Amino acid sequence: MDFSQRLNQSLAHKIVQLSEQIQLPPAVVVAGRLVRMVGMTLEVVGTHAPIGSRCQIISPQGTPIEAEVVGFHDDRLFLMPIGDTQGLAPNAKVVPVPGGVKVGVGRAMLGRIVDGSGKPLDGKGPIEIDDEVLLSGRRINPLSRAPITEPLDVGVKAINGLLTLGRGQRVGLMAGTGVGKSVLLGMMTRFTNADIVVVGLIGERGREVNDFVRNNLGDEGLRRSVVVATPADDPPLMRLHGAMMATAIAEYFRDLGMNVLLLMDSLTRFAQAQREIALAVGEPPASKGYPPSVFSKLPQLVERAGNGQAGSGSITAIYTVLAEGDDQADPVVDSARGVLDGHIVLSRDIADSGRYPAIDIESSVSRVMVEIVGKEQLNQARRFKQLYSTYQQNQDLINVGAYRRGADPQIDAAIAKYPALNSFLSQSMDQAFSLQQSMQAMQQTLS
Repeated sequence: MDFSQRLNQSLAHKIVQLSEQIQLPPAVVVAGRLVRMVGMTLEVVGTHAPIGSRCQIISPQGTPIEAEVVGFHDDRLFLMPIGDTQGLAPNAKVVPVPGGVKVGVGRAMLGRIVDGSGKPLDGKGPIEIDDEVLLSGRRINPLSRAPITEPLDVGVKAINGLLTLGRGQRVGLMAGTGVGKSVLLGMMTRFTNADIVVVGLIGERGREVNDFVRNNLGDEGLRRSVVVATPADDPPLMRLHGAMMATAIAEYFRDLGMNVLLLMDSLTRFAQAQREIALAVGEPPASKGYPPSVFSKLPQLVERAGNGQAGSGSITAIYTVLAEGDDQADPVVDSARGVLDGHIVLSRDIADSGRYPAIDIESSVSRVMVEIVGKEQLNQARRFKQLYSTYQQNQDLINVGAYRRGADPQIDAAIAKYPALNSFLSQSMDQAFSLQQSMQAMQQTLS
């Protein structure tokens, strides 16, 4: 190698060293201004930001108010506030915040109650953060997910015996108002065997947040739980973020190899929050007032739960779904039924009769049950449902005395077994039945 070649190499090496030492100035952030506010929608001109990014709006008092970009039209951005908008004024300065929406997560969140942005609500001081993750989560290749192979003991004999759930399954708890969704959810919270429990209380009454923590979780349950609470009086974007935050926390613990139980009350409030946002930015309603974006957001949220890649943990997710007016054809109920791995329907008629939990066995299904239980349990569950359904279909004839014993052996067997069947489906809220106990109870009922 001659002198000129060595010199060129030396110069090239020096240039690379100097280029690495040069620190480029940060990208210029162009601030905009607030020109219009209608309802919860803020219109901004003079700046650009991508959908889903954050902006800070500087009020006349100098207090920054966070907002998220939810739409745009020509040179205008549509923002939705995350917190209180009190004090905003025309021409307020709007500064885009670079980077995606990330939230802090960590083991120190166990035993804590936070809002949709991860800020503590329990007055126990700041939370130490181990990592930051995207609020929208990370998509997993469906072919790389571990299959559902293990049954999950939820402590409710009707579910354990007849609607066996699998570890990593996503299930909907569907009912109208006042039928016992929260009570059943609380039972499953206390009785389910899981390493971590993440509870998302989305759009519910503020009183219920405190009641759920005290009565359903208790001190012992709270120690292995994280509660994300965004009550009904929070802005719609915060309610939306509450569901996403709860899922992000569950994903964090799943990636650590833990088995997580994610309970969300409710998926309907999540859909309603997205409806408020979509209608506010001008999206046309499609089905019963719900814009199309609602039905694309639901699977995006639900698909984040489930088993992780082989070797990681799992998220078993249970979502309550409010059937408005007890209408099982409600668009949110119907959409949730299509994207979940099963649904448990609670009946108002059964609740009015005094049987709790008011599970409608005929309308409920677990889509993974046939893959995780043995043939003996499947045969017993089918026999149980046949007897119960036979009695329900002929109940009017039986009650008025129009049916004569001996006319149909199947109806005779259903009449004889109905008190035992009804007793099996009943359970007090403070009594737990393991999978084994549930199987034994069902076997005794059918014998």
